[in-house]
Amino acid sequence: MNRIIAVACAAMMSITGPALAQDWAPSGSVELQIGFGAGGETDTLGRVIAATMEEQTGWNVVPQNKPGGGGIAMFTGLLNADADGSVIAMGVSMPVLINLTLRGDQLPFDLDSFDYLGTVTRAQLAIIARDDAPFDDIASLVEYSKEQGGVPVAFDAKPQELMLMALNEQTGAGFKLVSTKSSAEMVQFVLGGQVQASFNAGTHIQYLEKGDVKMLASANADRHSYAQDVPTLQEQGYDLYTDPYFYFAAPRGLSDDAKSALAAALDAAIKSDKVQDVVTNVMQNSTNNLGPDGTKKMMEDGLASVGDLFN
Repeated sequence: MNRIIAVACAAMMSITGPALAQDWAPSGSVELQIGFGAGGETDTLGRVIAATMEEQTGWNVVPQNKPGGGGIAMFTGLLNADADGSVIAMGVSMPVLINLTLRGDQLPFDLDSFDYLGTVTRAQLAIIARDDAPFDDIASLVEYSKEQGGVPVAFDAKPQELMLMALNEQTGAGFKLVSTKSSAEMVQFVLGGQVQASFNAGTHIQYLEKGDVKMLASANADRHSYAQDVPTLQEQGYDLYTDPYFYFAAPRGLSDDAKSALAAALDAAIKSDKVQDVVTNVMQNSTNNLGPDGTKKMMEDGLASVGDLFN
């Protein structure tokens, strides 16, 4: 296994938002599927975007959670949806790209199975523990796990699982991998003592501010904006990182009018104060919509980069 599990999928791109198409509207409700369970930052973000789209357009936009496999279950189901604008999906790039790289021949879809509509932001992924845990960084977590004969550590997506597997391989930590459905579930497992550490992409920040949890490392290529004093995994000596994007896709075959209208509605929602506030306050980040073409390029470039690492 290559030591670097994931790379930045694409460089930040400057785009102008698509012009709002006035000659298309959905014939009924628009279902906005969310590829993770309820309560996490992905769910929060998707629901605020759905509500904002509904408010701005007058459409009936209904959020639906479709957890499983870091979005793989949702995108598999999306293949059976009509390409009429009635169903769109919000996923996270890296779980999809890594699954396509490692077992693409077993999946019913590829990148060309979908039309792409835009991105919201890049996730800042942390590794956290309860504040009273007897370790403060990855090296001391590894040593504690060895002393205890292996401790449980939670994840909710394939890139995180691969990182834990790589850490076990590199260090002999013996981490026991615990699969969960969302960041909300992971942080509750940490607080409740079911796991000693977990990944998290924003839900943990409120608990970090209250002193209930502490951050052991940034799992991105750089430090987090809200925790500049916490080093990355790479800075701690482990050549591992991931830079996932939250992005939107729809079944392949949308009409030009439908694709333009949906992309424009999403862009307007992403630029709204409500969505900006969620990204800033919940995820401690800023929005970055790559648009339809930029999102497709981000996925294509990301797949090529991840493929290079595993070949």
